Amino acid sequence: MGPYSVATYAASRRADPRIGALIRASLGSSRSVVNVGAGAGSYEPDDLDVVAVEPSAGMIAQRPPDAAPVVQARAEELPLADDAADAAMAVLTIHHWSELGRGLAELRRVARRRVVVLHWEPALARRFWLVEEYLPEIAEYERDVVTPDEVGKLIGLPYEVVPVPLPQDCTDGFLGAYWRRPEAYLDATVRASISVFPALGDAVAPGLERLRRDVESGAWAAAHAGLLGRDELDVGYRLVVAGA
Repeated sequence: MGPYSVATYAASRRADPRIGALIRASLGSSRSVVNVGAGAGSYEPDDLDVVAVEPSAGMIAQRPPDAAPVVQARAEELPLADDAADAAMAVLTIHHWSELGRGLAELRRVARRRVVVLHWEPALARRFWLVEEYLPEIAEYERDVVTPDEVGKLIGLPYEVVPVPLPQDCTDGFLGAYWRRPEAYLDATVRASISVFPALGDAVAPGLERLRRDVESGAWAAAHAGLLGRDELDVGYRLVVAGA
């Protein structure tokens, strides 16, 4: 998938503690974990031994000084031994991989017991109001994104798919995070840290202009009054938890 601004990523993409708690729970009794596509270090459990793997030097530079040790490498070629850790995790990253099956096989290879992947259900994501009403270009761009069930099958271990509802004040600024804060999508800094926006470039401009008008006129709030009183929403994000 497309590039985004690593310069603003750490500021806009701060780990949400509620999502972090779900990810930590999914790792079960693991004592060590490999975080693949680790980015700036979000969601790395501080009570486990963590080895991070990240291909981007720009992302690695944004990791805090006390973050886990990081290896610069691709998911498809992890420079780690078989069974290197109890678990392997990948958080909102597999859509960036060039060879999904190979990358997931690598996660299984380095994990002794469990593989955890945070991803999303494409059919539900297409029905998200931002995509359905304003930016159908996103659905077209993501037309080849696999389902969580396909991810589980590619990992090749018994798995379950766990819904991840998003709190209305989610601090991690990925695409669905601002479901109750439409004005955020009008902020260029926010968009720069969501990979699909830089990838689509000017193609999103007309839809964003329609959104701007609807936010300013109150039309968006009127059309989505049912969202304004909700504390969380299922926008389609899912944890795939595979293995023992």
